[in-house]
Amino acid sequence: MEKGKVYLEIINRVGYITFYHPASNSMPSELLQKLQKTITDAGNNPEIGSMVLQSEGRTFCAGASFDELISLKNMLQAIDFFSGFARVINAMRQTPKFIVAKVQGKAVGGGVGLIAAADYAVATDKAAIKLSELSIGIGPYVIAPAVKRKMGMAAFAEMSINTTAWHTAFWSREKGLFAKVTDNYKELNNEVEILAEKLAAYDPIATQTLKKEIWKGTENWNELLIEKAKTSAQLSLREYTRLNLIKFKK
Repeated sequence: MEKGKVYLEIINRVGYITFYHPASNSMPSELLQKLQKTITDAGNNPEIGSMVLQSEGRTFCAGASFDELISLKNMLQAIDFFSGFARVINAMRQTPKFIVAKVQGKAVGGGVGLIAAADYAVATDKAAIKLSELSIGIGPYVIAPAVKRKMGMAAFAEMSINTTAWHTAFWSREKGLFAKVTDNYKELNNEVEILAEKLAAYDPIATQTLKKEIWKGTENWNELLIEKAKTSAQLSLREYTRLNLIKFKK
């Protein structure tokens, strides 16, 4: 199977960061590492004034790679695996430039975390979301701070407990995850392009200062999210979880 890809295009001072994986844009560790580096590099590139995070295909992101999760053998492997999304989320909040998430379709688990870590998100009406981790014996711990910060504890609890329910794009907009929901992909593309180019044209010092203000109170996330990754790692290696993973794969 194709390993997937992450690539950057610069158009009118907007850095379009695109990721793709054939398994519904699920994210193995290698892809998360590339995404983290691409975001960090784009943030340091003076030719880029703002960023757009997007994916190819119909699904925005199916979360962490199930195949990699089921292959974990020890605690070190597991911590590194769950730290993947932690590192990307931290790269997103620490970059001095605003990131607009362009969400064309469904998002699960870590995919919801990526949207929550963006500074602004626009979606189509097909962009339903779900947190299914509890059903296999884990939990959405790594992305919890980002999701709770954006949507609130009540919405996070509702999604985390009701693991089989798809929550609509309109529900997500009401809870604060999406700033706007469009009727189709063309409208989504236009909305994101116009906003991102406006952001790219703003004074970079003003932009950086405002981003710091928006993310105030998250200064401990470099340590916090890794601690959350350790919790997920411990749970993932239990016999109960392993059996659930095997059953789910079958």
